[in-house]
Amino acid sequence: MDFQEILDSSFWGNTLENYLWFSGIILLAIVFKRLISKKLGNLIFKLFKKDNAEEGVGVDHFFELMIKPVEFLIVLVGLSFAVSALHFPEPPDGELGLGGVIDLLLQISIVVSVTWSLLRLIDFFGLVLLRKAEKTEGTTDDQIVQFLKEALKIFTYIFSFLFILGAVFQLNIGAMVAGLGIGGLAIALAAQDTLENVIASFIIFMDKPFKQGDYISVSGVKGTVERIGFRSTRIRTLEKSYLTIPNKMLISDVLDNLSLRTFRRSKFHIGLVYSTTQDQIKAIVSEIQKYLDDHEMTNEDGLVRFEEFGDSSLNIMVLMYVDTQQYAVFLEVLEDVNFKIMEIVKKNGSDFAFPTTTVYLQKED
Repeated sequence: MDFQEILDSSFWGNTLENYLWFSGIILLAIVFKRLISKKLGNLIFKLFKKDNAEEGVGVDHFFELMIKPVEFLIVLVGLSFAVSALHFPEPPDGELGLGGVIDLLLQISIVVSVTWSLLRLIDFFGLVLLRKAEKTEGTTDDQIVQFLKEALKIFTYIFSFLFILGAVFQLNIGAMVAGLGIGGLAIALAAQDTLENVIASFIIFMDKPFKQGDYISVSGVKGTVERIGFRSTRIRTLEKSYLTIPNKMLISDVLDNLSLRTFRRSKFHIGLVYSTTQDQIKAIVSEIQKYLDDHEMTNEDGLVRFEEFGDSSLNIMVLMYVDTQQYAVFLEVLEDVNFKIMEIVKKNGSDFAFPTTTVYLQKED
């Protein structure tokens, strides 16, 4: 038996030569997937190489994002060619058969891998544009980049899904949409919240009640806006929690943009012992008021007054406005004021009161 006769040996409807071609094509795709993906990546990267170099986004970062989806696509294309080298039994009328099922799965997988590659490419373009946006003073362009990136990803998902239905399954998309009827109404109702959040994202983008980096308070939640998305906004709280808030909540509830405050307000009381004289109280109030008026971080609206007679103390109200938006700086100023109040009270011969109770005992005759 010569070599050609061996190659012509048939197993399960295919010759040994067919199986060798099948195995060889897959082996070539696996072996050369990295080389082909790098060549293809270099070709795509050269289209916008100059701009990327300026923004510090190099080809290594591009390959890091693109290498896996492109390699997966190359293997799938190789597998598709390899499958074409095999012969499958003819299926009965109206059925796909084994060959049809494999071909259908390969087509879906190729569309998924192309979609994956496009999503990674959108991420890379978004990174390049974000680096450019970071060089500007405002954060509006940063929000635009994030917004457009998410919008493109959503459109890519939708287009890929419709492409699979239309091109792979040979369905009439227009007829499907027209024939949804009650089912379409149910889907629309189910997607109502998502649609409301998308519309809310456009309102936030146009009205700009806050921007990325602002410190806001909404529905009892306070935090720094780290990302404004297509459907939701991400907030980092003081406890370092990472909260996701639907955009519709941000436009329907009362929102306080704390970053737009001109001053931070603090109001507290100090309690003096009841042995403090009127002249001592006047001196303490006057000196604290002067200190607040002269402090470089507080404004002239600060107010110090002897407010009330407490149960166990003479209460002085201190109202101050600190000229900062940073919480850490605010605490530093508040600490300075507290130390100064302690010094003023001690200097004027008084002291701080604490809750006390006096009991009078009457002796019966």
